[in-house]
Amino acid sequence: MKEKKKKYLVLSIVLDIIGLLSFAFPLFGEFSDILWAPISGYIMTRMYKGFSGKVASIISVIEEGLPGLDFIPTFTLMWVYTYIIKSDEDKHTGRMIPIRVRS
Repeated sequence: MKEKKKKYLVLSIVLDIIGLLSFAFPLFGEFSDILWAPISGYIMTRMYKGFSGKVASIISVIEEGLPGLDFIPTFTLMWVYTYIIKSDEDKHTGRMIPIRVRS
């Protein structure tokens, strides 16, 4: 699990940098955002499963598709949510431990 977390963090940072590259090429950048937006959404759904992955993919497509929002590190924020925030919530859910009572 720890190795997967590291791998996904590095991959998330790389994908966010790819999204930022459009700032480096003023005219080509906006066109590349149109191509990158659906690709980033697809990658997001493949990396992060379930409802939160689907929501993150929609946010990623919107963030990449709208001009001026490329600076938001969507993939890295999703990594933080998945492996730090959500894992802390899972630890404190108050789940009941089944106890067998002898009768």
